[in-house]
Amino acid sequence: MAIHENLLGGPPPTHLPDDPGPRELLAAGTAPSEVAAQYPTSSLAWAQLADDAFEAGRVVESYAYARTGYHRGLDALRRNGWKGHGPVPFEHEPNRGFLRALHALARAAEAIGEQDEYERCSSFLKESSPTAAATLG
Repeated sequence: MAIHENLLGGPPPTHLPDDPGPRELLAAGTAPSEVAAQYPTSSLAWAQLADDAFEAGRVVESYAYARTGYHRGLDALRRNGWKGHGPVPFEHEPNRGFLRALHALARAAEAIGEQDEYERCSSFLKESSPTAAATLG
C-alpha cells in the first residue's frame, strides 16, 4: 500500500505548484495591486486585495477581487488535475491563495446579502479544506 493512498476511494488531494514570487513580494511589502499586475494569475494577490478592500469597508470591491482570485484558482486547480471536487489542503502553502480567495468571496457575498453564494462558497471551503475553514473563518 502506498503511504498516501486514499482508502476512501475519493480523489487525491490537489497540490498546486509553488510560485513563490507573489508570496515573497507581498511579504516584502509590495502593494497587492502591483503584485496582481505582475502576477495576474496569482490567487494570493487577489485574495490580499479582497482582504484589504473588505477591511476598508469596500465590500463590493472585495467581492470583485475575491471572485477574480477564486476563478484564477479554479483555473490553476483544473490545470493540475482537479476534477471539480476533492481535497485542496490548506497545509500545502501554494493552495492557500485559492482558499483565501474562496473564503473572501463567501465573506463578501454574506456582507452584500447574497446568501446562496455565501452558503455555496462556505460549503465548498469546508469540503475542500476543513483546516482552511477553521483557520480563515
